[in-house]
Amino acid sequence: MLFKREKYLKKIRPFYHDDDIIKVITGVRRCGKSSLMETIADEIKQSGVDEDNIIYLDLDKRENRKIKTADGLEKLIESKIKSDKLNYLFIDEVQNVAGFEEVINGFRSDGGFSIFITGSNSYLLSGELVTKLTGRYLEFELFTLSFEEYEQMKQFYGKQVDPNGLVELNNYILEGGFPRTVQIDDLAAKRTYVTGVVNEIFEKDIKRRVKIKDKAAFEAVRNFVINNFGATASIKSLTEALKKAGLNITRATVTKYITALVDAKILYDCNRFDMKSKKALASEKKYYLADLSFYFAQNTDNRINFGPVLENIVYIYSRSLDYSVSVGRIGKLECDFILRNTENDYSYVQVAYTILQSQDTENREYKPLESINDNYAKYVATTDYTLQKRNGIKHINLIEFMKSESKF
Repeated sequence: MLFKREKYLKKIRPFYHDDDIIKVITGVRRCGKSSLMETIADEIKQSGVDEDNIIYLDLDKRENRKIKTADGLEKLIESKIKSDKLNYLFIDEVQNVAGFEEVINGFRSDGGFSIFITGSNSYLLSGELVTKLTGRYLEFELFTLSFEEYEQMKQFYGKQVDPNGLVELNNYILEGGFPRTVQIDDLAAKRTYVTGVVNEIFEKDIKRRVKIKDKAAFEAVRNFVINNFGATASIKSLTEALKKAGLNITRATVTKYITALVDAKILYDCNRFDMKSKKALASEKKYYLADLSFYFAQNTDNRINFGPVLENIVYIYSRSLDYSVSVGRIGKLECDFILRNTENDYSYVQVAYTILQSQDTENREYKPLESINDNYAKYVATTDYTLQKRNGIKHINLIEFMKSESKF
């Protein structure tokens, strides 16, 4: 039995039977794309569609290892067609085939095929797929398990969920959100698995696409950015910091490596936005991790720096709800996140472990929000269960907020 990730399924269901739109599921390796696509295929079968009308191809399987060309893929698909009714074509890891775009576009143009494809990196949505299929595909980005999914999946597989929300949040932070690790009990084994994922991403998603002359230098850049996730940085400041750490590397090379990490979805870059000038600060960004386990698998220290960790959790949670996310600057103050939903409504979020320690701590979190002169919703998100009321700003318990799958 597969755990149903309802958060994503409900986004895709309206398009199950559309043969004019290609459904593209993207996300970091091992985040659950294949399982999601299998769930979709199962739901379509359960709706009454004959199994002969469902074509499912996993291009990572040994039996398909020789399918590397567009002609080979086309012949494979044609060999599976058994009906002239609407067929449902699922292709897992389609980027393994050079020139797959023309094949997919051909079947879409012919009609009679509802097409679903997955891929593990941003290269999937580059080149011909974008230029030929603009307006003819929809991307559904899948993330590793958010906190509420982590708890739900543990319950689904009969794992113990601690009734204390803070304990369970700590478990989630240290273990990460890769679905496979939920079924692994030993923390060291979970981290070995995550290390394997990082190595697989390098071999399959980076090395094949980017010329890495010095693997040690690339790993040094990768490890440095992972260790400093959630910090404001520019390519210039990163290059200078790396040089201070003993790595003599050019800005162009740092840019190339960071771009490769973002394209492979190990990192997400979050732009800063100046709220007075209403302009993005292109040179300054924060980098968040696709999964917190990337940090803890790399470091033996289990101490949690809750500042960047909780920011990372809110960033991924917000992205999973289809918010556009940026960091706000208001003069000398900073708003952790500016969120924009699909209806172009905004909300502002400050994130902290607690604001109950002192008045200074409370003021620090509220002051940026109080300086924003509009009527969009404003939130202070903490792990506090005693909630403050101040100037109409909503103080929320982040644990309960995520467990109830609320929206900002």
